[in-house]
Amino acid sequence: QLQLVESGGGLVQPGGSLRLSCAASGSIVSITDMGWYHQAPGKQRELVAEITVRGRTNYADSVKGRFTISRDNAKNTVYLQMNSLIPEDTAVYYCNAVITNRNYYTRNYWGQGTQVTVSS
Repeated sequence: QLQLVESGGGLVQPGGSLRLSCAASGSIVSITDMGWYHQAPGKQRELVAEITVRGRTNYADSVKGRFTISRDNAKNTVYLQMNSLIPEDTAVYYCNAVITNRNYYTRNYWGQGTQVTVSS
């Protein structure tokens, strides 16, 4: 069964750092774009950062200069390094990936979400 498994969320004080990881497993032929989204209570899910298979990145304005997305293609894993966290970053963070499976069917996959809480 093809799935994305996230880890690394938690509680951190303002100004602190967290690193999120998301590993894809299962019958994977290829992965193109990977990314992170977040959803705060009462708000829509929004893009945080995304990265292509060749490493081209795109960030939401609110996280530029603070967050860094990276990926390890050999491990089918995407990371999000979050520095200088602020309370407004508090949300559930979801991993997303565009994956072609063994039946050569391509679609978006989502992780289960990991909670990030920034509070003193």
